[in-house]
Amino acid sequence: MRKADSRQESILLAATIGSGTLVIGVFFLMLHLGWPLLVSGQFFSLLFQEWRPAEGIYGIYPMLVGSIAISLLALVISLPISLGAAFSATLLAPFWARSFLLLLVRYMAGIPTVVYGFVAVFFLVPFMREHVTGGSGFTILAAAIVLAILISPTMIIFFVNGLNSVSRSHRLAVDALGGRPTQKLLYLLIPQAWPSLAAGTIMGLGRAMGDTLISLMVAGNSIAVPETVTDSARTLTAHIALVIAADFSGMEFMSIFSCGIVLYIFTVLSVGVIRLSTGNKIE
Repeated sequence: MRKADSRQESILLAATIGSGTLVIGVFFLMLHLGWPLLVSGQFFSLLFQEWRPAEGIYGIYPMLVGSIAISLLALVISLPISLGAAFSATLLAPFWARSFLLLLVRYMAGIPTVVYGFVAVFFLVPFMREHVTGGSGFTILAAAIVLAILISPTMIIFFVNGLNSVSRSHRLAVDALGGRPTQKLLYLLIPQAWPSLAAGTIMGLGRAMGDTLISLMVAGNSIAVPETVTDSARTLTAHIALVIAADFSGMEFMSIFSCGIVLYIFTVLSVGVIRLSTGNKIE
């Protein structure tokens, strides 16, 4: 038994070291390829310039604004839906409905992203074009709605796991005192599970920020700086997928790595913020 446990620990340790090494390796690869931008000081200027290739300007400011707008709006739409679904699946819904709700959420998490994109292109975008935004219908709002649906299962699963991790003895104590389900939720489960709730929120934001296909198919890919949620936009990930540069030493090609470095820094900062704010209580 001990030998089997030791083998499993070794496999998990090797997987952890391999994953960490791969993440660090990707960072150093981007740093190496984007190094000319950093040492010349052009990396920071690209962050605040527009994308005008005809004039030799390859700034990523419109894509940065597009990524932040779409991911934050998706989180704003998804967070109340995910919290409500998690509360229902954990405590508020009838017992028979909780298993069905969780099964549905897990099924949604397994649907390929391209399916969400196709449904949006054929149903949501025409609806937005005819009844809400006008224009082409490929907008920040449309992309954010689809991304909100996409990231909700991940957030709900995180929230449910956090709420279910609260001590059973504490739950029984609330029941013994005659506490209603809403009181148990507000005064026991949420205060105890808030690190997991915060982690799930950050995971959802990270997934929205890093998604490529939905923004590529639904956001419109405009290189202009968006001013409202009804404008088209291009995200950093979509920009990486769309830029085709033959000159590997040119600014157009190296601007791709500036997008990658920005996304990497965003991920590191997100994890750092959640670790600091929760006091490393996330398991």
